[in-house]
Amino acid sequence: MLRLARMLTAECSSVLYNRCVIGLALATGAALVSAGYQSMAPTGQWFGKAFHGLPRGSKQIALTFDDGPNDPYTLKLLDVLAKHDVRATFFLIGRYVRQRPDIAVEINRGGHILGNHTLTHPLLISTSFKRSLREIAHCQAAIRDATGEHAQLFRPPWGGRRPGTFRLVRVLGLEPVMWNVTGYDWDAPSADYIEKKVTSKIRGGDVVLLHDGGHKAFGTDRSKTVEVVDRLISRYKGEGYQFISISEMMQPATSRMHPQR
Repeated sequence: MLRLARMLTAECSSVLYNRCVIGLALATGAALVSAGYQSMAPTGQWFGKAFHGLPRGSKQIALTFDDGPNDPYTLKLLDVLAKHDVRATFFLIGRYVRQRPDIAVEINRGGHILGNHTLTHPLLISTSFKRSLREIAHCQAAIRDATGEHAQLFRPPWGGRRPGTFRLVRVLGLEPVMWNVTGYDWDAPSADYIEKKVTSKIRGGDVVLLHDGGHKAFGTDRSKTVEVVDRLISRYKGEGYQFISISEMMQPATSRMHPQR
């Protein structure tokens, strides 16, 4: 009887141990999945806070454009924005700024906000802090050399970051900015597709991610994005929305009531 009791005790202990191991493995896996999601999620806050819009219901929208400057599509976008008297925010790749500083100058001249999008567009999740520092600092220098302006906003390529990334960004005098609406315009089949993606998510107070360039090559075709921006501004201005820059959207509510023109 004593031997049977010992056998049963050992068996129960083994079952409990296996359950604990399985539970720990599942919990660890879930944590890793969550961490992976947070490293790319535009509204995730695990790895540091970043601005991604206002509370729902605000009648304001901020258009943001990544991966420029780009010829001719950044210039075409500037024409559309000027036609509608809208200010936007451009997150620039430093190597393209060095290639075409004149376009960066035109963005600044149009009253738009210049943002830092690194020098070469690396995925910062897998980039050393030393290289991240170099990427951000060199992009800052490119923007400053071209325009005389010091960029105050930063957006990580693909939205990718890890613990410490945004802390480094703030040490360099930049404020991280993400988004809460995207048009998926980097490989869109049509302008209608981009427009549908954006309009299905607009709720007011939104930061919209679009692209005036492409990180793989200078000259990437963004004609669909240009077309959609014209439509979006016409539609939402007609519904009483204001289009403002990220810098204006980040200001206190009283200041946002009368954004600068």
